[in-house]
Amino acid sequence: MKLNLLIPTVAASAVLLGAGLLYGTNSSSAPQATFVLLDGTSRTANDFRGKVTLVNFWATSCTTCVAEMPMIVRTYEKYHSRGYDTLAVAMSYDPPTYVVNFASTRKLPFAVALDNTGAAAKAWGDVKVTPTTFLVNKRGKIVKRYVGQPNFGELEKLIEELLAET
Repeated sequence: MKLNLLIPTVAASAVLLGAGLLYGTNSSSAPQATFVLLDGTSRTANDFRGKVTLVNFWATSCTTCVAEMPMIVRTYEKYHSRGYDTLAVAMSYDPPTYVVNFASTRKLPFAVALDNTGAAAKAWGDVKVTPTTFLVNKRGKIVKRYVGQPNFGELEKLIEELLAET
């Protein structure tokens, strides 16, 4: 009998947590997933501390992702010298050769990771829709989640505010 109450309660809690991550601003800590970069090195959310970091889950087959990438590059180049970083995380279904080719031909100036197992997407709120982008503050807290292309004017305003924080 108690199990019958426990399952709906856990399910409702999971839905509420997911809704909090999906909609609105969230001040939860960035998950400690390990990102394996194209150069074979790895990063975790601990590496984001002290910087404002954009974590972008994307795919080479996603037209919106490809279309927004020049704006992500431009934003990175505009703020990188002030303590801003970007990590582009390719989804598990994206062929690694496509990701390497994309990053190389477009000369992406920031780190690109392959999420071969899908573990990073799962840890970051079970990301399934691309693009999904997170903005993480200097303390390693997620302050904004965007599903779809962000409004880059609003994003830059938020980046400015976060960079100004001590």
